[in-house]
Amino acid sequence: MAHLLSALAISPPDSSPSTSQYSLSIFQRFENPNIFASNSMIRCLAKSQTPQNSFLLYKSMHQNVYCQPNNYTFPFVLQACSKLLGTREGPQIHNHVVKLGFTKDVYIKNSLINFYSVCGQIQSSRQVFDENPQCSDIVTWNAILASYARDKQLDIAEQLFGEMPEKDVISWSTLIVGYVQGGKLEKGLDCFREMKVKGLIPNEAIFVTVLSASAQMGLLEHGKLVHSTMKTSNCRMTVPLRTALIDMYAKCGCIEMSRQLFDEMRQRDVWSWNVMICGLATHGLGKEALELFERFTKEGRRPVNVTFVGVLNACGRAGLVNEGRQYFKLMTEVYGIEPEMEHYGCIVDLLGRAGFVEEALQLVENMTIQPDPVLWGTLLGACKVHGQVELGEKLGRKLIEMDPKHDGHYVLLANIYAKARKWEDVVRVRRLMVDRGNNKIAGWSLIEAQGEVHRFIVGDREHKHSLEIYKMLNVIDRRLAEAGYSPDVSPVLHDIGKEEKENAIRVHSERLAIAFGLLVTQVGDCIRIVKNLRVCEDCHLVCKMISKIFEQEIIVRDGSRFHHFKVGNCSCHDYW
Repeated sequence: MAHLLSALAISPPDSSPSTSQYSLSIFQRFENPNIFASNSMIRCLAKSQTPQNSFLLYKSMHQNVYCQPNNYTFPFVLQACSKLLGTREGPQIHNHVVKLGFTKDVYIKNSLINFYSVCGQIQSSRQVFDENPQCSDIVTWNAILASYARDKQLDIAEQLFGEMPEKDVISWSTLIVGYVQGGKLEKGLDCFREMKVKGLIPNEAIFVTVLSASAQMGLLEHGKLVHSTMKTSNCRMTVPLRTALIDMYAKCGCIEMSRQLFDEMRQRDVWSWNVMICGLATHGLGKEALELFERFTKEGRRPVNVTFVGVLNACGRAGLVNEGRQYFKLMTEVYGIEPEMEHYGCIVDLLGRAGFVEEALQLVENMTIQPDPVLWGTLLGACKVHGQVELGEKLGRKLIEMDPKHDGHYVLLANIYAKARKWEDVVRVRRLMVDRGNNKIAGWSLIEAQGEVHRFIVGDREHKHSLEIYKMLNVIDRRLAEAGYSPDVSPVLHDIGKEEKENAIRVHSERLAIAFGLLVTQVGDCIRIVKNLRVCEDCHLVCKMISKIFEQEIIVRDGSRFHHFKVGNCSCHDYW
């Protein structure tokens, strides 16, 4: 009977209620259960959907003089504490560990570190780690490393990593995941390359994480390196891994490769479909995204919230207004999905871009949830595009009152005034922004070349090839002028002379990145740029002209979408 109970206790972590209930029914037949049976039952309950029941059994053990907890009991009980975030029960269990003299047991120590870490009690976690330093193994080090990585104290995590007497794949995985989740994407990728040099084979968590980092930064060469490593290490291509690859290629501008990988998948989950739909939408392939959605539903799959974010975004990027209205209605009335802020953001953006600003305003005012500043900002952006100064002024004041620290609201309102040539109002808004301690977010552009990531800001002269870049910029300017280019200086918010405005706009970060790209790529190669802000109207025109004059494709991922510039045209059809 005890052997059967032990076998049931080693069931998967997602043990069904029936499994744990069956185990419990066997256990309850024991008149005097021994410690082995009790520990097995605690383990089974800790893994079940009712881990709190393991506490009751643990408590009954204390009342039975013939079956007192031993060193095998505590890791199981602490597992239940971690699962439940039992901040009251865990410290009590810790006290029992101390009283019974089990503080030098490495398995209990590791369980305590993990418990305090999961509960966000980093100091307690460190205290357990520092006690009895001779009683530690690689799991102990990994547990404390995970504590600091989870708490985003990456400097301490990095220091601990350097002090580790030995490291395994889990150690590297913890640090890499910590870097990426903590926003230090480049460090995460550097750490991955260092791990590769040391000959270690990454696990699935590492691959998914570094693919995500490559995708977020738009670094295709990094993403290709990860893909190549996956192939050479004979990594098993699971659905999450293939989905991460599809996402990476889509976000790095290779939508064809993304689609090819998707079509080759034998098995897909809802996230695979979502990633592909959203990828097509971001590249402006609205009709293709909607066709894929229709195929998705015909296969009997049920869309989730994110699916409709992709669908509505696809409508917005392609200007499919009627389709967007229909899908918004389908989401709520057929699938019963309550619109969230992101859904409202997509439909408001769709209507606003298409000129239905009043309809978008009415939708926002009648929302079932309280609109956030981002949504009002989307509407304000529509006012800028369509020159609705009066409504834009009203919304701009409202936004600045709601979120006075957000510089984007000031900039949008100033843009609206600048477009209407109301320079006094531009100066007033900019002065208000400065007085409140807000500075405009600096625009930057990235380009991956010669095995490095090169970052440029407006007017940048810090690059080691700055002299050659500005010479190339002069060549570009000359050939643009020969082709009939006339600068659109409306994005320049300062009331200065036309020549000064032209000089200001010619050194925007994406132009410097493209000039560098022309220096380091061969004719016919694609130049790929990642920009943190939305590309301005003049730079958009310039990119189209450069793609034709220099016969090179340029792909720009800006803060809004992808732009594929080829032979003087853009994939967005000037609708962005």
